[in-house]
Amino acid sequence: MKKIKKAVFPVAGMGTRFLPATKANPKEMLPVVDKPLIQYAAEEAVAAGIDTLIFVTGRNKRSIEDHFDTAYEMERELEARGKEKMLEILRGILPSSVKCVFIRQSEALGLGHAVLCARPVVNDEPFAVILADDLINFSEKPCLSQMVEVFNYQHCSILGTQVVPKEDVSSYGIVDGTEVKPGLMEVNGIVEKPDVKDAPSTTAVVGRYILTPRIFELLEETERGAGNEIQLTDAIAALLSEQRVLSYNFEGRRFDCGSKLGYLQAQVEFALEHHEVADEFRQYLKELDFLGEDKVVKMASKKRRAK
Repeated sequence: MKKIKKAVFPVAGMGTRFLPATKANPKEMLPVVDKPLIQYAAEEAVAAGIDTLIFVTGRNKRSIEDHFDTAYEMERELEARGKEKMLEILRGILPSSVKCVFIRQSEALGLGHAVLCARPVVNDEPFAVILADDLINFSEKPCLSQMVEVFNYQHCSILGTQVVPKEDVSSYGIVDGTEVKPGLMEVNGIVEKPDVKDAPSTTAVVGRYILTPRIFELLEETERGAGNEIQLTDAIAALLSEQRVLSYNFEGRRFDCGSKLGYLQAQVEFALEHHEVADEFRQYLKELDFLGEDKVVKMASKKRRAK
């Protein structure tokens, strides 16, 4: 089995939940502290040994391509000003050995179609899929690195999963499977957004996948489903009848940065770990707590009246 060297980033979505911020700016370029979401995703892929990043883009996504391109004018300006630290940050966005490929998704036909668009570059290799708005914080090893290790041993498709509260199962694709060992299940099926009473487990699929190339043929055969889109979940369901598929409960904390609350939670968590601002930000949060509930309410009311 070939090694995982390519990763697909479906980034063509409109990001309507963040309007008006995403009217002209891709949601994947929204920053968490000082990096856009798509850079965190790219860094996770590179750390896992990926050397080809495949971005499936749409209209108004040019800034993603610009972000990973060389900014010659800015580099010259920083050199002229002696801003060596800033120059190092700018040049270190991606290693020079990593190649970026950009493919246009001409129609908004869903995640499955976006993955299918990457077929000419992936060819017959196993590959990863990363959804950038699922930002995963880790203590020891990035999520995709963990999954690649599982793949190198199991040699089959792997779904990144996490255990969610039972009352939240209706927001996810839920795995119906048989435990192989703690944190690892052989997938028998995936139930998309089930009612709480019907959920086969509380193991939910999130935005990390390792897939074998057979998925492309199955995606081509997959009819449009919910939302008139080609669903990746439907193709994975077909794959289950032919190949072994595992789910892996990764170590780390996931933030749903496709939602406002998840995005704000990520800002706080990542700021508290940032080498430049962590101490001052922690002190700021402590001071907010010292205000007390009554003062916070009064401040909020005062701001509303001032508008």
